[in-house]
Amino acid sequence: MTATSRRLVAVILAAGEGTRMRSAIPKVLHPVAGRPMLGHVILAAADAERLIVVVGPGRDDVAAYARSIRPDAIVCVQTERKGTAHAVLAAESAIADAAKAGIEDCIILFGDTPLIAAKTLASLRGALAAGLTIAALGFEARDPTGYGRILMDGDTLMAIREHKDATEAERAVTLCNAGLMAVDAQQAVPLLKRVKNDNAQMEYYVTDLVALARADGGKTGTVIADEAEVMGVNDRVQLAQAEAAMQSRLREKAMRDGATLIAPETVYFWADTIVGRDVMIEPHVVFGPNVSIADNVTIHAFSHIEGTSIGNAAQIGPFARLRPGSEIAARGKVGNFVETKNAKIGMGAKVNHLSYIGDASVGVDANIGAGTITCNYDGFGKFRTEIGAGAFIGSNSSLIAPVTIADGAYVGSGSVITDNVPADALAVARSRQVTRDGWAKRFRASKGKDKA
Repeated sequence: MTATSRRLVAVILAAGEGTRMRSAIPKVLHPVAGRPMLGHVILAAADAERLIVVVGPGRDDVAAYARSIRPDAIVCVQTERKGTAHAVLAAESAIADAAKAGIEDCIILFGDTPLIAAKTLASLRGALAAGLTIAALGFEARDPTGYGRILMDGDTLMAIREHKDATEAERAVTLCNAGLMAVDAQQAVPLLKRVKNDNAQMEYYVTDLVALARADGGKTGTVIADEAEVMGVNDRVQLAQAEAAMQSRLREKAMRDGATLIAPETVYFWADTIVGRDVMIEPHVVFGPNVSIADNVTIHAFSHIEGTSIGNAAQIGPFARLRPGSEIAARGKVGNFVETKNAKIGMGAKVNHLSYIGDASVGVDANIGAGTITCNYDGFGKFRTEIGAGAFIGSNSSLIAPVTIADGAYVGSGSVITDNVPADALAVARSRQVTRDGWAKRFRASKGKDKA
């Protein structure tokens, strides 16, 4: 049986208090690239037929978040903290039920390892499919201090020794335990129930499963991952390090998928940002959640974009702010110091500078002059502005919603528009200019006498 034909139950340990985070927010809900760490782990285990999340007592927020991603997630509570094996046993009945249902693979994960990749979990499962009872995930550590050591004999995993329990010779080993482990699901619960706490910490270690499996004649081995991928997060410093690593991963993916990032280290992606081919992203661009960018788009420097879809060959920025609900159609232009919110900018339409377009639709090839504002809020409710195809809105105009500027209509510069404008009409709403010849000369002379 191959790994792809086997079924999986994933157990994610997410009960840690995270006291070193110095936060009221549970550790696993702190975001990396905008997505809580637990979310990254859940998505990495997307192939799991059954997903179990072990939470601490009273952590309904963690449970609710897990179910927001996996509505079928099974939530188990670890009422006491007595080690990793004890934490997994909080899910004893759920793991046993999975085994009874014929599920072959069980993977134990941690909710604070946001960089773990699905392909690495597939490698662990592949080791089980090849006949191992247990496959532990290891990494070569630059500094192994504090990590459990993986003790090998050829290709066989002999034991995992916690740092505090290791001999000096064992502490010289640089192959370290990442914590994640794949176990034959049929044997997981019987092995877990035999774990003892006769160690320096007086805790029940899930790593002891290796020795127990070997004592039963099982085969054990190791899958090697990159150190950065298995990084755990325990404090704000490590959170920042995980963020940096995730951003590097997202930037590399965008570039390998066909986008140009002029200064990659200055561009910040959200975990769900979608970037097309032949996209040009200039320096200091920040993406929030739910952004989709089609091909051939140019995003100029210092733009901030969230909750927005951008069509083919559109141009954004510099210094543009696109807020949630914005839709920029193909060839649309949103220029410098323009803000949009809940706005549809039609194909080829231009909002080039110094404007706010909120709760509005701008038609195909319409032109919005500098300083235009859609006045969409009266202090109680929001109202829409509809601007038709080919319409021209003169600079420094205020459009008081609800209002419609029909196709091909013109609005004179400096107008305050409160009524609908018919198609192909001109609307001018401003005071008539008054010119007084010689007034300025007389004014200066008067002021000069007063000063003297």
